[in-house]
Amino acid sequence: MNRAPLKRSRILRMALTGASVASEEADADSRNKPFLLRALQIALVVSLYWVTSISMVFLNKYLLDSPSLQLDTPIFVTFYQCLVTSLLCKGLSTLATCCPGTVDFPALHLDLKVARSVLPLSVVFIGMISFNNLCLKYVGVAFYNVGRSLTTVFNVLLSYLLLKQTTSFYALLTCGIIIGGFWLGIDQEGAEGTLSLVGTVFGVLASLCVSLNAIYTKKVLPAVDNSIWRLTFYNNVNACVLFLPLMVLLGELRALLDFAHLDSAHFWVMMTLGGLFGFAIGYVTGLQIKFTSPLTHNVSGTAKACAQTILAVLYYEETKSFLWWTSNLMVLGGSSAYTWVRGWEMQKTQEDPSPKEGEKSAVGV
Repeated sequence: MNRAPLKRSRILRMALTGASVASEEADADSRNKPFLLRALQIALVVSLYWVTSISMVFLNKYLLDSPSLQLDTPIFVTFYQCLVTSLLCKGLSTLATCCPGTVDFPALHLDLKVARSVLPLSVVFIGMISFNNLCLKYVGVAFYNVGRSLTTVFNVLLSYLLLKQTTSFYALLTCGIIIGGFWLGIDQEGAEGTLSLVGTVFGVLASLCVSLNAIYTKKVLPAVDNSIWRLTFYNNVNACVLFLPLMVLLGELRALLDFAHLDSAHFWVMMTLGGLFGFAIGYVTGLQIKFTSPLTHNVSGTAKACAQTILAVLYYEETKSFLWWTSNLMVLGGSSAYTWVRGWEMQKTQEDPSPKEGEKSAVGV
């Protein structure tokens, strides 16, 4: 029996679902563990993801828009977080080299040729993290998820424009729900007098850059031996270099020199902690996908966004209207529905991988 077609089909399925041979082996290994142990591991990993992600958002809001700090240098804050991530990557790489078996981390050596090949993606990466922080600076944490909710819509749009991939009617319907929730959220923020048009524009640009980053990451990964950690290192090193002239042009270095808390240990601890969270979120995201699945990770992310919104409203003692909450539910519900539809379509594709003659595949990103 010829097993080559079966092997190719298996590789295709793993590429569509974002899985790998290692993750499949990890899944098989986890199935051999007792149910209670697996449930406890999953609960701990999901909790770690939630705590890290939510803490990072609230901490960044404090650094970017705290009345007590009054620090108006969002690019510097982003630069410092990239610097911390670069140093952590290099430190872990050195530890893995000097003490084999201590940590599982690839060897990192700065190669200017590789750095240049990664540079186009790094520009998108800079836009993604900068616009994310700028959005958070100008909008409240409660509105932050709605303000950046168009990532799924841009995924579908860019998949068609750049990858020529079509999307099913049901997936487009879920995108319509997300767009409706986004516009209703803007309307309600305006009605309450808390709408920041600048912050909303930054949120839309952040969503666009997140989608572009996901697409171009696949193209650049071979240049770093398909290592996400190597790509993280080069992206952050490139970002540190490119942020320097930006800070000079925007006058942030002068603002930093005039900053009243520049010699405060508390300020630098908070800044460093923000960098640590930025590094940790990449690790715990991969950990959550490893112990659950890409689909479950998306569902967990949606639930986390809901919890983050509720916590923000309670923490900042805000009062929101029924329609404001409806806009959030539409965004979160549309995102969850899109995840479910895409999972269902992928499962259907795996069961019947060869479309009928003259029939186009409706699979998107």
